[in-house]
Amino acid sequence: MKLDAKIPEGELEKKWSNYQDKCKLVNTANKKKFEVIVVGSGLSGAGAAATLAELGYKVNCFCYQDTPRRAHSVAAQGGVNAAKNYQHDGDSVWRMFYDTLKGGDFRSREANVYRLAQLSAPLIDHFTQQGVPFAREYGGVLTNRSFGGVQVQRTFYARGQTGQQLLIAAYSQLSKMVASGGVKMNTREEMLDLVVIDGKARGIITRDLVTGEIKRHSAHAVVLATGGYSRVFRLSTLAIGCNGSAIWAAHKKGAYFAGPSFTQIHPTALPQSSDTQSKLTLMSESLRNDGRIWVPLKKDDSRKPGDIPEEERDYYLERRYPSFGNLCPRDIASRAAKERIDAGHGVGPLKNAVYLDFKHAIAKQGEDKVKDKYGNLFNMYLKITGIDAYKEPMKISPAAHFSMGGLWVDYELMTTINGLYAIGEANYSDHGANRLGANSLLQASIDGYFILPNTINNYLAGELNHDIPTVEHQEFLKAQEVVKEKIDKLMSINGTKTVDDFHRELGAVMWQECAMSRNQKGLEDAIVKIKNIKEEFWKEVSISGSDKELNTELEKGLRLSDFIELAELMCVDALQRDESCGAHFREEFQSAEGEAVRNDEDYSYVSAWEYNNGDFKLHREELEFEFVKPTVRSYK
Repeated sequence: MKLDAKIPEGELEKKWSNYQDKCKLVNTANKKKFEVIVVGSGLSGAGAAATLAELGYKVNCFCYQDTPRRAHSVAAQGGVNAAKNYQHDGDSVWRMFYDTLKGGDFRSREANVYRLAQLSAPLIDHFTQQGVPFAREYGGVLTNRSFGGVQVQRTFYARGQTGQQLLIAAYSQLSKMVASGGVKMNTREEMLDLVVIDGKARGIITRDLVTGEIKRHSAHAVVLATGGYSRVFRLSTLAIGCNGSAIWAAHKKGAYFAGPSFTQIHPTALPQSSDTQSKLTLMSESLRNDGRIWVPLKKDDSRKPGDIPEEERDYYLERRYPSFGNLCPRDIASRAAKERIDAGHGVGPLKNAVYLDFKHAIAKQGEDKVKDKYGNLFNMYLKITGIDAYKEPMKISPAAHFSMGGLWVDYELMTTINGLYAIGEANYSDHGANRLGANSLLQASIDGYFILPNTINNYLAGELNHDIPTVEHQEFLKAQEVVKEKIDKLMSINGTKTVDDFHRELGAVMWQECAMSRNQKGLEDAIVKIKNIKEEFWKEVSISGSDKELNTELEKGLRLSDFIELAELMCVDALQRDESCGAHFREEFQSAEGEAVRNDEDYSYVSAWEYNNGDFKLHREELEFEFVKPTVRSYK
C-alpha cells in the first residue's frame, strides 16, 4: 500500500483553509442518518463526541472508566500552548510551528504541525468561552508561562491542574449532548476488537467490565481516542488503566503503526522508591520555569541539600545548555539527568534522582508568588513525600510518559483502514520524535474539537447511500468469537505467575533497552527476551476469578498480552532506525559531547509498520520539507 498523507496543495498557511474549501460536506438533514463510534472519552474523545453530536451525527461513545471524568487527561498539569503572543515577546504561528517541528527533531509533517500551531489561538478562545479558569494578570488578561524547548511564553494554564479544568469543560459539553440524546454514553465497556468489512471500519467488539458480556456495535465510522501506550514500561506517569489495546487491535486488523519506538521520558517525575510500586507520579514541567535543577559535584554525596554550598553544586542543564537552561526539551533534560545519575551524582535513598530547587525563586519572588503559581503541586509533593518543597528541594527523576508513536494517520486523521480515525495520543501525527511540553492538551483538543469534525464529513459524504451491516454480519460474529476464544484461553491457563509478575519482567527489559538510550545489541537481546516472555505468559499466567464478573486481573491480562506484542514492535522499530533523533537515542550515533546525531539522508521518513501474522513489514512515508530546512538540533 502506498501511503498517501493527503496533504493539500498551496502555501503552508493556506493548506487547512484550502482543504476546508474543497472537502465534501454532509448537509444537516443527512447527518442524522449516520452513526459514529467514538472509543475514549478523554479530552480528544469527549471533544469529538460532543462536537459530532452537536453537528447532528448519532454518536456512540465508550470508555472503560465508570465516568468520562476519570479519563487520564486530568493528569496533564502544566498547561496548553497557543500562539497568541500576549506577552509581545516575539511569538507567532510560524515560531510555534518551527519550535514544534524542531522539538520533534524534524520527524513529523510540516502541514500537520503548522495546522496545530494555526488552530491553537482559537482553541484558547473556545475554552475561555466554556468557562475554563485560566490564570490571569492583575488587569484580567490571560497570562502565560514557558515550557521546555521554547524561548517565549505561550503556555496558558490553570495553576497546576490545567488538564483537569479542560476535561471538565469537555465533559460538560459531552454531558449536554448525552442529555439531548445526541450521544449514547457507554461506561465500563472496553473495546477488544475492530470489525472491518470490505476494507471499511464498521464497528467494534466490547466487553462489559461489570458483567463480562461480549457485545457487538456497528457504525458508519469508528474514531479511536484511547490515549498512549507508555504503560508498556509498567512504571510510568500514566494511570494504571491506560493501555494500547484498542489501537493494537486496529493494527492487527490492518491499521499501520507509526513510530512505535518514539516514547517520551519525562524529566520531572518522582523517583521510584521500591520494586513493588505500580506507577510513578508526574510533577509538572511548569516547575522548571522557576525551579533550578542540580546535583552535588561530589559523587555519592550523602549531605542534606541545604548543607551543600553553591560552589559544590552542578546546575548541569544551565552549564550544558546556556540558551535554554532548565527549559531545554524533555528528551534532552531526561538524558542529561540519566547521565549525571549514572556517573554517581544521583541523590535520594536509591541515588536515582536529581534536585529541583526553588530556593532562588522564593528569595527573588517571595513564597506567596511561588505558591500562587504552583501551590497545588507543592501540596501534592508534600502529601506523597512528607517533604516541604518550600524549604527543601524536590527530588525528581526521569519516567516513561508520552508516546509520540501511534496509528499512522493522514492529514484527515484517517488510518490506513477506511472509516477508522485515530485522534489525540492514539495517533502519530504532530510530534515527530519528541513532544514539546504543553502540546499534548493542545493536540488532543484540536483533533477532537476542530479537525475531525471537518474531515470526517469528507468520508461520510460518500457513505450516504450505503447501509451499514448489522451486528449479525458474519464478520461481527467472527470477531466476537475470536475475542471469546482469547478470553477463554487466558482463563484456562491456571499457571504459576501473576500478570504483574510478567509486566515487571517486560517493564524491566523495555526500561533497560528501549527507553532513554538504545543500542544494537541491547535491542537484539530485548527482542529475544520479549519473545520468551510472550511464550511463558501463554503457558504460566494465572488469572483468578471468572470472566462473567468484574475481574481486574482479566483486564490486566488482556492488556498485557497486547503490550508484549507492542513491545517487540517498539524494539524492532528502534533497531531499524540507525540514527539518534529526539527521544530515540541510539548510543552508536552520538557526538563527542554526547548529543544526538541525526541521519536525514537515510531516515527522513515516518516508519509505518504493517502487522503481518506476527511479523512486521516496514512502509515509509517520506518527509518532504518544503518550507523549513532541517538543521542540527541545538539548545546550547
